[in-house]
Amino acid sequence: MYKKFKIFLFLYLVVNFTNVSLSNENFFDKGLKFYNDKKYEDARFMFERSIVFNPKDSNSYLYLAKIYNIEEEQDKEEKNLEATLLLEPDNEEAILMLMKIALKKSNYSKVKDLSKTFVRVCKKLCEENKDILETLGNIEPKNNESW
Repeated sequence: MYKKFKIFLFLYLVVNFTNVSLSNENFFDKGLKFYNDKKYEDARFMFERSIVFNPKDSNSYLYLAKIYNIEEEQDKEEKNLEATLLLEPDNEEAILMLMKIALKKSNYSKVKDLSKTFVRVCKKLCEENKDILETLGNIEPKNNESW
């Protein structure tokens, strides 16, 4: 009897663990579909649900940041980007998005620091860094001239 109980308990745990792990992927995949269909409210809900099941899902935080970027909620965008980088420090897309926010806020030292990190990790978006640094170079001399 005890042996049957152990087997039953083991199977029960395996089935529940499988369901939870599959549901997390399902929430992210549904959120991605909604995001691609420009249904941002539905996408945000699915990404938030994905985070509930897996708080270490950096992609869900990244896509939440993208949604907040579209909705022009910069504080929420920045918080989600920082969460993305805490979980995945080499996420070049998150670094790039934070660089753009810092540039908008005129936080040039943060842009330079993020740029150094970006150069180390960039694989796909390397040209973007050059554009941001060029913009930064065009802005900084103007700031110095006004003194």
